[in-house]
Amino acid sequence: MAKTLYIEIGTEEIPAGYIVPALESMSLRMVRFLDDNRIAHGEPTVTGTPRRLVLHVPGVADCQQAVRTEVIGPPKSAAYDAQGKPTKAAEGFAKGQGASVGDLTIKQTPKGEYLCVFREEAGLAAKEILEKMLPDFIAKIPFPKSMHWSSYTVTFARPIQWIVALFAQEVLQCEYAHVRSGKKSMGHRFMSPVWIEVNDLEGHRENLRKNRVILDIAERRELIRQGAATAAAGVGGKVLADDELLDEITQLVEFPQPLVGRFEDKYLELPPELLITVIKKHQRYFALTDGAGVLLPYFVTISNTVPRDFALVEAGNARVVRARLEDARFYYREDQKVTLDNRVEQLKGVVFHSKIGTSYEKMERFSELAVMLAEKVAPDLAPEVRRAALLCKADLVSGVVSEFPELQGIMGRTYARLQGEPEAVAEAIYEHYLPNRSGGPVPSRIEGSLISIADKIDTIAACFGVGMLPTGTADPFALRRQTLGIIRIVLETPLRISLAEIIDRALALLSGKLTQPAENVKRDISAFFEGRLQHYLATLDEGASPDVIEAALSVGIDDLLEAVQRTKALSLFTARPDFGDLAAAVKRVANIIKAPETAPVDALLFKNPAEGTLFDELAKAEAEVGSRLARSDFAGALESMARLKPMIDSFFDTVLVMDKDDSVRRNRLALLTRTRDLFARVADFRKIQTP
Repeated sequence: MAKTLYIEIGTEEIPAGYIVPALESMSLRMVRFLDDNRIAHGEPTVTGTPRRLVLHVPGVADCQQAVRTEVIGPPKSAAYDAQGKPTKAAEGFAKGQGASVGDLTIKQTPKGEYLCVFREEAGLAAKEILEKMLPDFIAKIPFPKSMHWSSYTVTFARPIQWIVALFAQEVLQCEYAHVRSGKKSMGHRFMSPVWIEVNDLEGHRENLRKNRVILDIAERRELIRQGAATAAAGVGGKVLADDELLDEITQLVEFPQPLVGRFEDKYLELPPELLITVIKKHQRYFALTDGAGVLLPYFVTISNTVPRDFALVEAGNARVVRARLEDARFYYREDQKVTLDNRVEQLKGVVFHSKIGTSYEKMERFSELAVMLAEKVAPDLAPEVRRAALLCKADLVSGVVSEFPELQGIMGRTYARLQGEPEAVAEAIYEHYLPNRSGGPVPSRIEGSLISIADKIDTIAACFGVGMLPTGTADPFALRRQTLGIIRIVLETPLRISLAEIIDRALALLSGKLTQPAENVKRDISAFFEGRLQHYLATLDEGASPDVIEAALSVGIDDLLEAVQRTKALSLFTARPDFGDLAAAVKRVANIIKAPETAPVDALLFKNPAEGTLFDELAKAEAEVGSRLARSDFAGALESMARLKPMIDSFFDTVLVMDKDDSVRRNRLALLTRTRDLFARVADFRKIQTP
């Protein structure tokens, strides 16, 4: 008989960012546990609030599925003597399996005849199994940080107040953190702090609603969205769309109540990004705009209670935000008294890292790198690149960025505009931080793109150069994200630059700080880039298979744009119905060459017409492929190569490569070496898996 499993863990307020990952883990781990223990079940659902994590699994079988296991024992020859009587080996096997000798059968296996016995394992009650696992299940719910409380040795995100664990209407008996499981949950902490008996999810959801708790995350989120929009409309505004803030606030309240607040018009002189940051990041309020998108002196906050006096609470919220805005206004005005050029000098006192040097030294290094790149891809923009690179870190020592670090680059752009810098310089100061998150936009202008690449490659080279490599659990300098950022900028701009060249130059500029040989560092950085590029290619919508990616990238990644184009062309080419036969032919060529034969092919040594035919067609293909690769026409190059297949097949069908005559044998190997090398200009076909 199928039953419903319901688990609710009630706590003090859990941090907003902890809730959804914890719920996802609970669902995955419970499904894995039930599957591993042969307990049939339906599709689980999870939901929660700041004070409760809920898991609901319908259709859970009340006992395990019985299992019949086949156990193979000793060979028949060892199990029975010449008279056909069981030996001690047979008797010992039967006893070990809890069976009698009469239960044993003979099974024919690839290795011969062996004893066999079938074991019937009855299913245990699901309730008994679940009760044993629940304490460990609760203990292993993952959180970024957990805490101890009271004198208990166990940990959780926040102190546990109640545990509801039901299997149908029956309580699953367990205990964690000195809290015993039961059937009672709690209403809203302030508006309805009463115990509520739980019988089923639907009934419990409605009972919680009556006690001022909206259990469903999606419902709570929509109530906040609609409530904020209605409140904003009341003052003639619109909520500035912000899904990230909406998601966070959803996990901060159990019973959302929108409230409107107002601040003085004078604060609208602040840059919009600064004003929004104060309202959003530090107060968790929604900013409001008019129909044209201009900020209004209003905000919407979401309370977790329905206040007795709305005006009093709204005034208190305004008083709090006013203090933060006044701080921002003070710093903003003070910052304008010092030019960015003067702030650059202050970077000499800011240590980027004790092993790498100051922020000023870092700026000097990546400035040179950025100008080098500009002179290669956009010489006319070199002056703007040089100026923007000089100023792009200056706002790190400004008052606003010291108070609001998330505004680095944004405030630099603002101050650059205020002091009359060209727009290209101001925009590059901001854009050199891009992309600043996974999937975020890359710089829109060449100036910002080049400085971003230079800054990131300097960080990567410096960290690798002093042994600060990312691990599976730690990447404090976000080297993976910065490497992927460079890849995306190069591909999406697009840019044709030499990765090896910029790594070499970056390491040369760091020569006095490296703790290991530059060639070793370069090798490690190149391998790191290749790994990130493989990951990037595999995640594309039209992503190639891992073996094709590896085959294409084995040619090299110095030109990232070319490497990606080559991979995509190869991936499409492998979809051809005749690709398997071509790959087999190319692999046969590669496999027969134990060591490359570098001597030139001598046509006078040919003894078989197939040698001459392959030689002539290979020469034509080499010319065609060279021409097509020069234009980055990888699809065309592969087509030219594919036309060699009949000649390769004929060669192997009629020619003995390992001829007794040394000169003939080496000449044939030289011909095959040239053939292999032609295909290797696009990919290492040996790495491609074919049926």
